[in-house]
Amino acid sequence: MLERKSIDNSQIREQAKKLGIPTCDLLMKKMKELSSLDNIPRTLFAACPNSESVIKAALRSAQRVNAPIKFAATLNQVDLDGGYTGMNQFEFIKLVKLEAESIHYNGPIIIAIDHGGPWLKDIQSQENWPLKKCMDWIKKSFEAAIEAGYDLIHVDPTVDKTLPSGSVIPIDLVINRTVELIEHSEVFRRCHQFPPISYEVGTEEVHGGLADLSVFENFLKGLKTQLHNRGLSDVWPIFIVGKVGTDLHTTTFDPQVARKLVQAAETYGSFIKGHYTDYVENPIDYPLSGMGGANVGPEFTEEEYNSLFECEKIEILLDKQGAIAKLSKLMENLEKAVYQSGRWKKWLLKEEKGTDFFSLSPERRAWLTKTGCRYIWSSPEVIKSRFYLYQNLIKNGYQAETMVLSSIEKSMEKYFHAFHLIDLNQKIQKVL
Repeated sequence: MLERKSIDNSQIREQAKKLGIPTCDLLMKKMKELSSLDNIPRTLFAACPNSESVIKAALRSAQRVNAPIKFAATLNQVDLDGGYTGMNQFEFIKLVKLEAESIHYNGPIIIAIDHGGPWLKDIQSQENWPLKKCMDWIKKSFEAAIEAGYDLIHVDPTVDKTLPSGSVIPIDLVINRTVELIEHSEVFRRCHQFPPISYEVGTEEVHGGLADLSVFENFLKGLKTQLHNRGLSDVWPIFIVGKVGTDLHTTTFDPQVARKLVQAAETYGSFIKGHYTDYVENPIDYPLSGMGGANVGPEFTEEEYNSLFECEKIEILLDKQGAIAKLSKLMENLEKAVYQSGRWKKWLLKEEKGTDFFSLSPERRAWLTKTGCRYIWSSPEVIKSRFYLYQNLIKNGYQAETMVLSSIEKSMEKYFHAFHLIDLNQKIQKVL
């Protein structure tokens, strides 16, 4: 197995090194250049790595369709404290690299922080950390990501727990904190002579969002001015997050709003990134609207849960036939782990607040377990139960892990197809 010096040995990465520019910046610019040649618009697909299975599936899917893959990891998922995946930044990079090597995937792999900002890491919000403590932690997380070899940081200081409930954070404050975090990252990177990295800014969660063109343009103007004033004129975000119709509760992408944001961002040399793309009803409209990228995450957790549920149904059937010595009880242990984590409370409806978990209907508990299981995949009891489930099925001729990964891959590949990324690793050679 050929050992890699960096996360991948792709031509894009090698050329970016020679040019002294960030790998993701070059990839996006070359995608745009290729689109102008073949008249096929493209959107970069990003998977949120909320489990080891999702990481494996994303790499396998990218290899099958011969396309780049981007991982956008929140600090809740991967961080200095291990996050809920149990990995820090260095372990995450190593896992992705080793998994890519094991299947001989040689395309571009972009590693990114998603939503890096104060109070967006759950513990900071739950324990009401003061601003300075939040910012100090975030800066250390960014340093670790840069040192580990990340390609992009999403700087997102759009939540402020010091403001009265329901109030809107001033856009000038968002700009100031964005620049503070970018400046800290750049000083650290340059001081240690690490390669250039890309940046993503903004969020769809600011009240009114950055869909409001006046707010959007004021944000970009202010950001450009302040970066210039700090001697960072050579640093500019490749992605700007826009509110394009999708959120936690909606699955319809708004092409008209997207086109307006895309047009405004183009004047600054940036691309619009969409978040909450999970189960979106019209993914084909992303490239047609000029969207640069899109993140998908919770959808893959649901697919992982659903496939494990199907595996357990097979296990139970085999047990009735006398072919199983001891049941894994994975679903039971998943529910127990989600309950004990307390994460289910985050998803309670208004009328359910204060309700005991086990007084809810079985259907509602199942939904909360499915939604919250990404937080506890790495808990020892769940890992043990999954191991028993896989072993029980393997002994009876079922390739359990392959069944789970295939389910996640199927979900991913619809985005690779809708975003016109099939064979991009080969096609992009025309413009390299």
